[in-house]
Amino acid sequence: MMHALLAALVLQAPAPAPVKLTLDLGFVTTSGNSDVTTFNLGQTLGVTTGAWTFTQTAKAIYGESDGISTAESYDAGLRADYVIKERVGAFGLLTYQRNTFAGLASRFSQGVGLLLRALRAAHDSLSVEASVSLNQERSTAALENSFAAGRGAFAYKHVFSAAAFFNQTLEFLANLEDGADQRINSETAFTAPISRQIALKAAYIVRFDNQPEPGFEDTDRIFTTGVQIVFD
Repeated sequence: MMHALLAALVLQAPAPAPVKLTLDLGFVTTSGNSDVTTFNLGQTLGVTTGAWTFTQTAKAIYGESDGISTAESYDAGLRADYVIKERVGAFGLLTYQRNTFAGLASRFSQGVGLLLRALRAAHDSLSVEASVSLNQERSTAALENSFAAGRGAFAYKHVFSAAAFFNQTLEFLANLEDGADQRINSETAFTAPISRQIALKAAYIVRFDNQPEPGFEDTDRIFTTGVQIVFD
């Protein structure tokens, strides 16, 4: 998932804070001629001790129009990163996803992999990773599927100033038992500071499923804006 990939960037900082909590908040509501409510909540908690970094993530997106739910998705993850050498690390992760508007009641994934910090420059950093995982899925039609999967991903970050930066993450996931079952997730995000701890954030997420559930589209596109608050 995208939040697990971004956690890898924490290891690229020369002296990361031992504990760091990041909150992303976005909310829109209208009434009168239209009655629309949308909100997005995101949370990342990272703890660094020695060569280890532990990261917990959660995200919720919800939309309602005239009292009827129009969007609802939830993501959560736990990840442990270990620095083997300066540019090489290993990780294990657990993830959960739910998106009923894409026909997904639940998806659990447990994986292990390797991370390469391919670029570490003053303003730019790039991480590349590969992993294998076990997955358990259940659709909203109560169909269940378990399979092994392979995953390749990268996370790029460009820093404009002390607190303004651009992030691009991309991951490719393939069912090792069904070659046509492939997924691609992408997130493009800009963060601009208001103060040392508060920033404005805009993100564009694309989720592609080559084998969507019957009756559902293969691509979801999500644009979110809001405030990011950092505690460290």
